[in-house]
Amino acid sequence: MPEVLTLGETMVSLRTRAAMRLGGEAHLSIAGSESNVAIGLSRLGHQAAWLGAVGNDEPGRLIHRTLRAEGVDTSYVRFSDTDFTGFIAFDQPAHDITRVSYHRRGSAGSTLTPDECVEAITSAAPKLLHLTGITPALSDTARAATLAAAEAATGVQVSLDVNYRARLWSRAEASACLKQLLPHVHTVFASDDELDLLTDATDPVAALLESGIKEVVVTAGGKGAWSHSPAGTLHQPALPVTVVDSIGAGDAFVSGYLSATLDNLTPDQRLIRATTSGAFCVGAYGDWESLPTREDLTLITHTHGTALR
Repeated sequence: MPEVLTLGETMVSLRTRAAMRLGGEAHLSIAGSESNVAIGLSRLGHQAAWLGAVGNDEPGRLIHRTLRAEGVDTSYVRFSDTDFTGFIAFDQPAHDITRVSYHRRGSAGSTLTPDECVEAITSAAPKLLHLTGITPALSDTARAATLAAAEAATGVQVSLDVNYRARLWSRAEASACLKQLLPHVHTVFASDDELDLLTDATDPVAALLESGIKEVVVTAGGKGAWSHSPAGTLHQPALPVTVVDSIGAGDAFVSGYLSATLDNLTPDQRLIRATTSGAFCVGAYGDWESLPTREDLTLITHTHGTALR
């Protein structure tokens, strides 16, 4: 049985290392915040399952095959004969400046239903349910499905990564939906500029903790991350690495943090594993390809340029 269940949309991705309009070579892969987290957890030795819908097409098969190859439980994947698999394109017009184009409106991933989410949670009985603010932005049914999943997770630790996407919905829409999820959430992941989506309070972290959230983890890229809980606040600086591609770093951070949570590590150890996982991700291209295994975690402590012989 999976330790972690996550749900959302995974798309086929096409990535170029220059402006896409110039043509040239492109890399075909998959991308999706929730499946990135599932892959990260699987590589760190955990049983992770991904729930989502893909088209009964070659892009959908690529997603299914890739997740299976990475050890992610795909028992809860639905193939749709009537809807297509979503597509996302990344290009880089300048170093570490990434443009994103979505082709996902009406995709199979947006047809997620409350019934299949509740059934999966009941069947899987995971220790942890991981949600993001992306899934409820996809459609009315996906929004209802996300809320139904949170409500069904009785006795299950629920984490929420705000992951606001301005192209999918307005801040007002996001705020109204995410506030509905909060009563069911144990751990919140957010950047500084996302906290106001969760509360109108002048001190959002304090307000969230007073409302019953057990952990508020605030990420700040190169400045590191902060963990806030009733026991106090901790800060972990980002590791000094050369940034090649920052896409997927937040998902890597979350997978590291949740892995350490499942291992019952202390809050400072959770932050260390999270920032280490994030550092691996920014050091190479791709959403998930450079996510570390448990054995990899110590490699980044070696001096830059070290050859392990």
